Amino acid sequence: MVSRERLEQQLQHLQTITTPGAGEGINRLAFTESDEEGRRYITSLMEEAGLSIRQDAFGNVIGHLAGRDESLPAVMFGSHSDSVPSGGNFDGIVGILAAVEVVRSMKEDGFVPDCPLEVVLFRCEESGRFGTATLGSRAMRGELTTADLMRFKDKDGISLYDALESCGLDPAHIETAKYTRPLKAFFEVHIEQGKVLEHRKIPLGVVTGIAAPTRMRVYIHGNADHSGATPMPLRHDGACAAAEIILAVEKAAAARKEPPVVGTVGIVRVHPCAMNVIPGEVELGIDIRSISAEAKASTVADVKLAVEEICARRDIPVTIEDISNGTPVVMEEPVVKFLDAMCEKAGVPYIEMPSGAGHDTMHWVGYVPAGMLFIPCKDGISHNPAESAELDDIVRVTRALSEAVRTVSAKAFSF
Repeated sequence: MVSRERLEQQLQHLQTITTPGAGEGINRLAFTESDEEGRRYITSLMEEAGLSIRQDAFGNVIGHLAGRDESLPAVMFGSHSDSVPSGGNFDGIVGILAAVEVVRSMKEDGFVPDCPLEVVLFRCEESGRFGTATLGSRAMRGELTTADLMRFKDKDGISLYDALESCGLDPAHIETAKYTRPLKAFFEVHIEQGKVLEHRKIPLGVVTGIAAPTRMRVYIHGNADHSGATPMPLRHDGACAAAEIILAVEKAAAARKEPPVVGTVGIVRVHPCAMNVIPGEVELGIDIRSISAEAKASTVADVKLAVEEICARRDIPVTIEDISNGTPVVMEEPVVKFLDAMCEKAGVPYIEMPSGAGHDTMHWVGYVPAGMLFIPCKDGISHNPAESAELDDIVRVTRALSEAVRTVSAKAFSF
């Protein structure tokens, strides 16, 4: 039986594992010591649940539970434990703790699955450090190269390659992280990170599709001059150009009504950042997302055109660096209907809904039947110290995940 007390105690313990940050909250940025400490704790829980542990070249942790027939495809489920800067204690954590609890409760109930089970703790799901997300899943799907690892750098200039090496991993052989075993299903549970479920007072959401981001960095090469001695007509102010670009991103995204697009400028770095100096170099980090690949691509094109026009009009050179271009995914209908049935069997109200946020699951769609369940988060707040979810909802979704895994792990089951 799923243990409410265990889940509560584990959530409370993870809340203590953080590096103090400017905005407080949870700070477990990927490959930092607090991230490592959190991962060690979760790995210990996996071992206590009876999982045999292995780690790949990227540091993804996979816990294996033998089935009655090890030749059968495995059922995989899990999530991540890293955070954004000053984030919350539920994003990712709900999913991985639920996954471990599913296995632990199975063993206590004496349930032995026909298929083997694989519980996965993904590494570096958040983009808070390296500017691009779901890196652990991408490594497991063979979508990362050593060149990528060298290219992705944090704000201090530390490459992803170096971060992996600092943790005793083997980035030179990142290709060995590719997961090639056959799978029967993949599941992930997560907080919604939005307001829909709470607003409608619905405890569970069955995800129908996942939006994907296109991310870019814009480097505006203005001139840093004296703020008092440089007349307005002779300025090449990087921050003024950046301000126009930020509004252009908002305008381009807002113009797409159906299917909707969202655009965010989440990074603004100004150099030299002094009161008496006209800003010269400015770096912007831009994130554009949609469920529709076509709408997203069109918006990205509009944004790039606006960037070029704004900087040309101001006679300021500009460089646009593409970081990532994710593909939105649609969940297979049989998996969605299966999860609907699990909610109905449990007598729990649910709705089908898309995910505006990206998740590790998106990289498994197409390789294996994959599905997600959402629970509400208070006021729809996420990536914020105020992020919160009700323990009742966490227990409820853990039970739903357990029922799904037990059902799918039967040899005779097929979608």
